[in-house]
Amino acid sequence: MKSDAVKKGMQQAPHRSLFNALGLTKEEMDKPLVGIVSSYNEIVPGHMNLDKIVEAVKMGVALAGGVPRVFPAIAVCDGIAMGHEGMKYSLVTRDLIADSTEAMAIAHQFDALVMVPNCDKNVPGLLMAAARINVPTVFVSGGPMLAGHVKGQKRSLSSMFEAVGAYSAGTMTEEDVCEFENKVCPTCGSCSGMYTANSMNCLTEVLGMGLPGNGTIPAVYSERIKLAKHAGMKVMELLEKNIRPRDIMTKEAIMNALTVDMALGCSTNSMLHLPAIAHEIGFDFEIGFANGVSDKTPNLCHLAPAGPTYMEDLNEAGGVYAVMKELTKLDLLNLDCMTCTGKTVGENIANSVNRNPEVIRPVENPYSKTGGLAVLKGNLAPDGSVVKQSAVVPEMLVHEGPARVFDCEEDAIAAIKGGKIVAGDVVVIRYEGPKGGPGMREMLNPTSAIAGMGLGSSVALITDGRFSGASRGASIGHVSPEAAVGGPIALVEEGDIIKINIPERTMTLDVSDEVLAERKAKWQPREPKVKTGYLARYAQMVTSGARGAILEIK
Repeated sequence: MKSDAVKKGMQQAPHRSLFNALGLTKEEMDKPLVGIVSSYNEIVPGHMNLDKIVEAVKMGVALAGGVPRVFPAIAVCDGIAMGHEGMKYSLVTRDLIADSTEAMAIAHQFDALVMVPNCDKNVPGLLMAAARINVPTVFVSGGPMLAGHVKGQKRSLSSMFEAVGAYSAGTMTEEDVCEFENKVCPTCGSCSGMYTANSMNCLTEVLGMGLPGNGTIPAVYSERIKLAKHAGMKVMELLEKNIRPRDIMTKEAIMNALTVDMALGCSTNSMLHLPAIAHEIGFDFEIGFANGVSDKTPNLCHLAPAGPTYMEDLNEAGGVYAVMKELTKLDLLNLDCMTCTGKTVGENIANSVNRNPEVIRPVENPYSKTGGLAVLKGNLAPDGSVVKQSAVVPEMLVHEGPARVFDCEEDAIAAIKGGKIVAGDVVVIRYEGPKGGPGMREMLNPTSAIAGMGLGSSVALITDGRFSGASRGASIGHVSPEAAVGGPIALVEEGDIIKINIPERTMTLDVSDEVLAERKAKWQPREPKVKTGYLARYAQMVTSGARGAILEIK
């Protein structure tokens, strides 16, 4: 066992003395040491129930003959961090989570790990760590929140942000906003639509790192506790069979994840996280892969914010496995990939049934014949940009209009809420990329303000930052190269015409190459917004959004 390095032999007597200080018995020291990475805290609604999940995992590990030991991972609530300087600290935690978990797992020589994440950056951060550490590992999340109910309709966090925009537009009263405020987030769990947290938790099932139901069983269901116990038991089985993350998270598994992402209509943030996870296994994931996969993968689900269904509905309809089973009709998945169940993808989904063709459309009747995401390129984004096309209204799939240029999110929000943005405009928010932000802030506030003010079907938003999974509309993010390194988005001037054609995967600045060259010659890099602390170090090491904003030593 790996843990023998800290438990067996005369040289390890000092180590054993410290295990004695923990109260471990000799019998426990003869058993495998299983680390449980707990993202529990009391500030993130998706994490407030993780103490119960962790206790269930511990019981499962102990029942199967292991010795569980818990250590923590940090977590940021993107909703609470949204719209202020706190959002600079969201994406950057993905690497802190991966690095700190790597440090703890290797320093203490754990034989196996159970990862207990839930919200946005914990899942990809811990998947990255799992690939690095490469000891038998299972994921069990805290589960999604139930949808809220307002005026007889199911609602979620994106409805709340849009309600603020509607209030600014004078179409909603303060009393209405207050009702939303008190009802849209009714339980613990990751927010109830197909936002980033739920997207990534669903993809743990596709990647083979989470047991069936991990992405969809609601946080408040007792079934979630049983799932956690089974995760604890299953990791002991993986240890016995020596099945490790790199046996599971292969190139083929990652391409499966991209395919199911398209069918589910996942968050654009998956196009940051899948490349970062791929990087950890040595797979050079090009975001341009998305278009080839999208072209042959139908979009089968329209969960919030794209439509009126929620994670609880997907769960009842058969969950992620039912979506995967639909895709096998078109031979779109590699069914031979190994998973943490100890079985292949094909064996896992063999008996899955689509119980609600309104929630999970059959492949014969998809929402669209192409997938949920698209990568747009052109002279404005030579290295690519990402849009959740499944959440774009048909009339905005092709759009052109004058650029309204803002060098930070706050200025754009002030203009939108001040009525200075009109139908036809293309709002450009720049210097918010991985380096320029730094930290690549999400732009849920401006997208929600646009939607709430009734401009969702007539105004586009382009940024070198990123979008919350709760964003909808013609919201095009991850524009690369970013403004901070002199990308073309830095050269856009007020009133320039921008042409967007999502079906043709293009985004063009209608300015000649000669004029752009003149502007480029005059462009000067900006002083870093942050010069001390973690963000300053992050800005120096982070790569382009087109590469997943991974960190590299220069």
